[in-house]
Amino acid sequence: MRLTQGTFSFLPDLTDVQIGRQIDHCLQKGWALGIEYTDDPHPRNTYWDMFGNPMFDISDSAAILMEVNACRKTFPNHYIRLIAFDSSHGTESVVLSFIVNRPKHEPGFRLVRSEQAGRTVRYSIESYATQSRPEGTRYSADT
Repeated sequence: MRLTQGTFSFLPDLTDVQIGRQIDHCLQKGWALGIEYTDDPHPRNTYWDMFGNPMFDISDSAAILMEVNACRKTFPNHYIRLIAFDSSHGTESVVLSFIVNRPKHEPGFRLVRSEQAGRTVRYSIESYATQSRPEGTRYSADT
């Protein structure tokens, strides 16, 4: 199952050249960029771990892509996304987010149905990745 979160998620993976062009677009707009990673991409897990600090003062797309590649090297089996912040309204808001790295194997999610009192039915989403492995080892090389 292919995770579809953020911009471009229904497209094939972006190449480094395409990622560089998106970074250039963000920098032209005056947006600051940050890199986040996770091994639990549950749709409600909006707070991923930050790789380094947001790059508010970097205006070179090659330097930002170098940080993306450093994150890929550090966390090759994690989801990594690039996020852009717009501070033009006086508060940091994410205006663009897209995945730049995926694990080789994406186990996906399952829909769990549970019946409650009366005729109430509740649904929840569970990640297959979290069922048998602890955090940090969900996408190890031996899966």
